[in-house]
Amino acid sequence: MLDQIALRAELADHYDLAPSTDLAAEMSGIYARMDRVVAPPDWAVFAPYVAAINRLKAERNAVILAHNYMTPEIYHGIADVVGDSLQLAIEATKVEADVIVQCGVHFMAETSKILNPAKTVLIPDMDAGCSLAESITAEGIAEMRAKYPGAPVVTYVNTTAEVKAASDICCTSSNAAQIVRGIEGDTVIMTPDKYLAQNIAQQVPEKRIVWWDGSCIVHEQYTAQDLRDFREWNPGTRIIAHPECPPDVVAEADYSGSTSGIIDYVTAERPEKAMLVTECSMASNISDALPDVDFVGPCNMCPYMKKITLEKVLWSLHRMEGAVEVDPAVADKARVAVQRMIDLSRKLSG
Repeated sequence: MLDQIALRAELADHYDLAPSTDLAAEMSGIYARMDRVVAPPDWAVFAPYVAAINRLKAERNAVILAHNYMTPEIYHGIADVVGDSLQLAIEATKVEADVIVQCGVHFMAETSKILNPAKTVLIPDMDAGCSLAESITAEGIAEMRAKYPGAPVVTYVNTTAEVKAASDICCTSSNAAQIVRGIEGDTVIMTPDKYLAQNIAQQVPEKRIVWWDGSCIVHEQYTAQDLRDFREWNPGTRIIAHPECPPDVVAEADYSGSTSGIIDYVTAERPEKAMLVTECSMASNISDALPDVDFVGPCNMCPYMKKITLEKVLWSLHRMEGAVEVDPAVADKARVAVQRMIDLSRKLSG
C-alpha cells in the first residue's frame, strides 16, 4: 500500500505540481484531445503532472502503454501506445525503450515483462489486480485438463503468468474466435471467462467449448433487461457490448466486440447516439474524436483500473518503483502461450 502523504510530500519537493492555468493553456494541444470530457479546472490540475511525466519519460528512456480503460488524462495525456490487450501485447514486443510503464492492471504488466524479460516493467500500483485473473490458478487449469483429457487450453490474457504457463495458447476478446477456430481439437477448454467462452461458442459452433466458471466484475453486472429498458427509454440508441458480458446481454446489443473493435465500430458507423456496455472510460476516451456521436447511458467502473493515476505514474517513474518480476521458468512457458497467440493471430489475419 502506497503512503500517499509521504508520496505527495516527496513529489512536491522535486516537481511543481500546483494547479496552473498558464501551463494548461501552454498544453492546449494535448487538452484538445479530451476537452469534451475533462473540465478546464480539472485540466489545470492535471497539466503539471502530465508535463512532469512526459519530461521524466524522456529522462528514463521510458514508454507508457495504456489500456483503453484508462482515464482520459492518462490515455491522451501521457500514453505512447493505447489499445486493447492484444494490441498492447503486440506493441510490447516492439518496444525499444529501457523502461515500460504499464497503465492497466497487473496481468498486463506481467505480459509485458514476459515478452521483454531484459527490460524494466513498472506498474504504478501493485494492487491494480483483476477479479477475472484472480478467479483461476494453475491448479484450475490442471483440473480442467483432467476433466477433458487431450483438449487444448485456450486462456484469456486476463490471467496470471502461472496460468498462462499452464496453458497451450492465449487469446484476447478480439481474437478468441480466430484462435478457437484455428486450434486443433474438437473440444476446446476456455479459461477463465465463462461469458466470453459462451459467446465464442455461438460464433464457432463446429467446436465443443467448455469453460471455467470465472467472470469480470464490470461486465457481469449488465443484464439483458437493462438494455431492453434503456432502448424503451431512449429509442434509436446503438447499443455496443463487450463479449465479457453475459450472452443474453450480447444478444440484445447491436454489436459486440473487444475494446478495439468497439472503437473501430463506432468510428466507422458514427451513430447519432451510442451506449457502450463496458467500462466507463471507453466512451470518455473516444468522445473528442467523435464529436458527432452522443455517448449515453450507464456504465460500470473498474475499481482496479482506476487505481492507476497520474500521481502514481509520476511516483513510479520518479522512484523507479513498482517493478514487475516473473520467475524465469514460469515466464519461459508463459511466453510460449502468448507468442503462439500473436503468431496464430497474425497468420489467420493475413
